[in-house]
Amino acid sequence: MDPKEEQKILRENPHLERYLKEVQYKMDRPEFFSKLPRDLRDQKFPNVIYPTKGAVFIHIFRTKDMEEKEYHAIEPLLSDPEKIKRDQILEFIYEKAPFRNRVKTDDEIKQSIKDVLEDTVILDEHAPPTDQLKRGKIRLTPSEKLDIEYDITKNIIGGGPLEPFMRDPYLEDIHIITGENVHLIHKVFEMIKTNIFIDKAWASTFSQEFSEKIGSPVSEGQPIADGTLPDGSRVNIIHSKDVSLKGPTMTIRKFSETPISVTQLINWGTFDAGIGAYLWLCLQYGRSLFVCGETASGKTTTANAIIPFIPPEKKIFSVENTP
Repeated sequence: MDPKEEQKILRENPHLERYLKEVQYKMDRPEFFSKLPRDLRDQKFPNVIYPTKGAVFIHIFRTKDMEEKEYHAIEPLLSDPEKIKRDQILEFIYEKAPFRNRVKTDDEIKQSIKDVLEDTVILDEHAPPTDQLKRGKIRLTPSEKLDIEYDITKNIIGGGPLEPFMRDPYLEDIHIITGENVHLIHKVFEMIKTNIFIDKAWASTFSQEFSEKIGSPVSEGQPIADGTLPDGSRVNIIHSKDVSLKGPTMTIRKFSETPISVTQLINWGTFDAGIGAYLWLCLQYGRSLFVCGETASGKTTTANAIIPFIPPEKKIFSVENTP
């Protein structure tokens, strides 16, 4: 990444700058990437940072005293005084919500949160750590405003503690087990452990809240749920401790916003150009195919990539357990 662009990112994201100061005594300065090259997977001791959507950044590293690579989500985290200010603003939002225009979509809710903050917050570089909401106004520093807006948004319409993963375009699978760190299947670094720990104190509540986001609420009587998130990601939740002995577990299968093409699969070595041409001929002339493989081997990605080979005048009928 260009040094000027890196400095611009640090100015706009104080939480990222704070994180770099915290880790500077433990390791060398991470290398910034705007896009991850696939050859990074071959590095034995990676130390890279890349952006996701919005204010979340990902640091993947391994030092010589570590057994495996780790995935650290860098997101705005609230201090105790900031949490008090956030709670005051949330109380004000809930109090005023019945008098505002009705909102239905996530984008409308996100905009409504922004509007309330604009109406409520007085920006002050020297705002005190503690302040009371008086006459619908509270003083915040620009950094506090960014942090609080992110926190409110992620907990009302986002993924809560899983929000960094929902914003990361390089993830394929998210594995959540109560009492353990979340593990991921990364498109570049494959299976990797994260710094997000699933605490038993909130696991049950969170699994219920997340199941409501997919429109399939779980309970003791209905402990298993399948569904899809608005971005198309597939979700499976096992809620009851009677079914999942450690506590609630969840898997999320993410999909690329931009579909992968056959050309990309050939470049990645999934199959060669000859196989790609053969599949084209098969689909062009109505032959049947099975796309088989183990979990996260690329079955859905491959199927989506070869669908354009089907003649445009043909009808496509799709059947899935989880639509």
